[in-house]
Amino acid sequence: MRLAAVLVLLGVFWTQASALDTYSLREPESGYVTGTMTVDNENKIADVHVRSGLYSSDTIFDYSRGYIATRLFSRNACFIMKMNREEIPELEEMGRQAFERQAMKKVYSPYNVWVQFQPGNSMFGRARDWLVYGRPIEQLCSGLPLYQLESTSARADDNGCASAGIPSILGMKICERMN
Repeated sequence: MRLAAVLVLLGVFWTQASALDTYSLREPESGYVTGTMTVDNENKIADVHVRSGLYSSDTIFDYSRGYIATRLFSRNACFIMKMNREEIPELEEMGRQAFERQAMKKVYSPYNVWVQFQPGNSMFGRARDWLVYGRPIEQLCSGLPLYQLESTSARADDNGCASAGIPSILGMKICERMN
């Protein structure tokens, strides 16, 4: 009996002390898009892996530094954006929605962010860039062309835009700037 009580207490304290929460997510319209999101509450980072064939991506939401970086495998490039708190839900909100989505399987979030980049205007990260962006983004994007993203309005035609973000929680449409 004492052993069971000790194990229950350890479980409660371990759950509270654990800084990592991992969620398995599916796109509601398609069984082909799967994703996992790991939330590191201690470091204020969400690490998202989306698997959808050619359209797979990895994204880091670094709330402590205020940046989002997405690696699109179809373009072999990384896209970096300063976080706009009006467009991006707080880390706790994303974790809550991921928990609800995983548990209920029917929750769908209306959050969508449209961003654009200038094709042909890439750079490679330098030491001072990585100091600003932080180690998790450096690990994601090192050695790839980097493009700065800027917010834009939704397009009527999203052909040529790549999807990224968090399946069924925060959709990101990354589009080339139209000249």
